[in-house]
Amino acid sequence: MVVDINVLVAAAFNAGSCSAQIINAIQAGRLRMVWNEQTRGESKRVLLKIPPISWTRFEELFRAESRLDLQLDLKPYEVVPDPEDRKFAALAGMSGSILVTQDAHLLGQAAHLPITVVSPVEFIAQLRHG
Repeated sequence: MVVDINVLVAAAFNAGSCSAQIINAIQAGRLRMVWNEQTRGESKRVLLKIPPISWTRFEELFRAESRLDLQLDLKPYEVVPDPEDRKFAALAGMSGSILVTQDAHLLGQAAHLPITVVSPVEFIAQLRHG
């Protein structure tokens, strides 16, 4: 799976949320979060701007064995309004992963993207129902 930054932020602020359940599962090794240097860098940059959130809490999610060094093709994701979100979508597409996000732009364009985009609530519901 590829995890958008807003899932990390939501997990930091609400320990009982679906976002927190996802992050806890990644930390426990039950889920695998795919990342690359672009998505890690953007995640770190955003999280460091939010003083109550500690980057060190999330840094361990970026495990070496889940790193993919791919040249991202952003062209199929140009329908996503925010250029910063396109890298997360492209990584999901190129790695064959789903994208978990709370971003309305990404969720709103899900039908027009060549990837599966779900909210944390939808992802947890899918896990529970197999």
